[in-house]
Amino acid sequence: MRLRILGLILVVSLGPLSAPPPSAGQQARRPARIGVLHTGFFQIIPVVEGLKAGLKAAGLEEARNVTFDIRFTRGDLQAAGPAAVALANAGMDLIVVDGEEATRAAKAATKTIPIVFTQVGDPVAAGIVKEVAHPGGNLTGVSSLATELAPKRLETLKALFPTVRRVWAIYYADEASSLAAARKVQEVGPRLKLDVVARPVRTTDELVANLKELRPGDGLLSPPTLTMNIPGLILDLVLGAGWPAIFPTAFWVQSGAVVSYGSDAYSDGVQAARLVAKILQGARPQDLPVEGANKIELAINLKTAKSLRLTIPPDIRIRADRVIE
Repeated sequence: MRLRILGLILVVSLGPLSAPPPSAGQQARRPARIGVLHTGFFQIIPVVEGLKAGLKAAGLEEARNVTFDIRFTRGDLQAAGPAAVALANAGMDLIVVDGEEATRAAKAATKTIPIVFTQVGDPVAAGIVKEVAHPGGNLTGVSSLATELAPKRLETLKALFPTVRRVWAIYYADEASSLAAARKVQEVGPRLKLDVVARPVRTTDELVANLKELRPGDGLLSPPTLTMNIPGLILDLVLGAGWPAIFPTAFWVQSGAVVSYGSDAYSDGVQAARLVAKILQGARPQDLPVEGANKIELAINLKTAKSLRLTIPPDIRIRADRVIE
């Protein structure tokens, strides 16, 4: 009897020590580490806001399920490469990038960490992915459809500013997406009786020199990226001297531009978040087709139009998705 009692005491006391460890599913998982890289001037830009909102909607709470390490270069393209390497070396589980330059930097920094991009106008033309349906490598993302939407931007510019005869498409020379968009508008220009001048630039001096060549009857097609702050300089021309111009996102219309047509950066971030969630759940980026931006919007600023004594055609005002008064 004493031996039986002693045995029971040993079983009870040693039971927890001999029990199998909890399964992996029972162990608390650490938050997934998401690196974010963009060339904007502020840490939180609309794409990042959309990304966080989209992940939250997917049930991934910041701090509990995911953490963010956000690197931004304030327009310095040379800083994108080192920032991407730093994120890769920090052991991120996934990297989200915004824009062609940041995407190239991340692609060069790692061949293994999944990358999800946004605001890349033409990822195939840029050589970022092999095919839209089968990206290959460790990348996928959301295209802002710069090439596909370029003709519509040109049409809208002509409708708003019927006296325009020549349109300047000025863009950063190393951005293949911008080059593809410029070539597209050159194709459709004659149909609209417009002479489209494509001018790639690499330095601020080149940019300023081209802008000084503007003459009455000229208009401007803002590039789909922030590189060299070309859209910002074009906006200064619009606000200072009233030059006709169209921009790719409503951000510039909110800042005082007359019109924009293109994808919504916040919505692009939300859309990218769904790809991020799939990858964190085990999907491979090379198996997820590149998506075109879901939300394309026409935005107009009636206040600026009034200051320029510009009449907005009724059909454009009716079609506008966003009107700023």
